Amino acid sequence: MVSHQVCCKNYAIIICLLVLLPTTVLGNSTCEDEGGQKHNKHEALKFKLIAIATILVAGGIGVSLPQLGKKVSALNPENDIFFMIKAFAAGVILATGFVHILPEAFSTLTSPCIQNTWKKFPFAGFVAMMSSIGTLIVDTVAAGYYRRSHFEKDKQAIVDEEMVQDNEQEGHVHVHTHSSQGHAHGSALLSQDEQRKLSDLTRHRIISQVLELGIIVHSIIIGVTLGASESPDTIKTLLAALSFHQFFEGLGLGGCISQAKFKSLHSTIMTVFFSLTTPMGIAIGIGISNVYSENTPTALIVQGIFNSASAGILIYMALVDLLAADFMDQRMQSNARLQVAANISLLLGAASMSVLAIWA
Repeated sequence: MVSHQVCCKNYAIIICLLVLLPTTVLGNSTCEDEGGQKHNKHEALKFKLIAIATILVAGGIGVSLPQLGKKVSALNPENDIFFMIKAFAAGVILATGFVHILPEAFSTLTSPCIQNTWKKFPFAGFVAMMSSIGTLIVDTVAAGYYRRSHFEKDKQAIVDEEMVQDNEQEGHVHVHTHSSQGHAHGSALLSQDEQRKLSDLTRHRIISQVLELGIIVHSIIIGVTLGASESPDTIKTLLAALSFHQFFEGLGLGGCISQAKFKSLHSTIMTVFFSLTTPMGIAIGIGISNVYSENTPTALIVQGIFNSASAGILIYMALVDLLAADFMDQRMQSNARLQVAANISLLLGAASMSVLAIWA
């Protein structure tokens, strides 16, 4: 129940972002467009529609593949290959934060179109740091709440069981008492094992929801940017980069959703929401393209702050919740070959996404 409430709150925040973000960045530009890009509205619209379909399919396939683990053994979270795939996806997410989003945030918040006040302090780095700390707080508070909640239920169950045993002992011989005590000890051991499993499950559920929130914040920004652009060259470059990006980000997120073992409806909502966010951002960008200018001071500040926050969330999630959690896992620590393969996979994922920074 708590998991569903947290998820609904996250989606409510995201929906507000989708509705309010475009309206906050409208206005007349105070700076000239940079780069001397060629604008062709008709051709740009064609590529935007292609982008919506392509990114939707790429993201949908990426986030859905890990959830087919029951049918495809290689995609099962218990399979060694899954560790390698997840490491590659984590590398993509990490490079997205460090190489794509954070530099863009610094560039945006130091633009000559913005007042000097924003240039006197590294706001991009500060916001990224605070969003990382905020993600840590959400992680620890949510995990602690889940564990305390389960502990209280477990403690009450043990007390109820002991009361039942005491009532039984009053009307039975001494031999039955030993049997009841043995049952109680066995129950306690089982409870500890369930506590460990619940702890892992709780971690995966928190990770999947916070990670999706971080990914979607950036997806909204980049989707609106692509949809509002009138340059076919810019759109084609973003189309290639975003298709690759959405597929592997979806792969990493889908792995987390699979390990979280949500109910079918919950998993479907998260999958669909991730798949639709960037195409929805593009559609919003198309709708406001006539009045939107990404070089207005307000637009630059909003984009810079949200990109900084998104970068902080993604970097934290990639390093702490995805990589550290898997690389410090006993299963990987005891398997040298898997360690080497996972490290290579991580480097390949980070390198492949970093190379895309040359074009986008």
